[in-house]
Amino acid sequence: MALPDYSMRQLLEAGVHFGHQAHRWNPKMREYIFGTRNDIHIIDLAQT
Repeated sequence: MALPDYSMRQLLEAGVHFGHQAHRWNPKMREYIFGTRNDIHIIDLAQT
């Protein structure tokens, strides 16, 4: 079964880049976090 092909725009519009609240993060995820906005981590979609 092949994975569907999604564009970066579709992923952003779906909101998949929003992670957990910043105080609930796992330090092992540090390399995948793009930044923080309004106390929510933003996930780097290019890496994930």
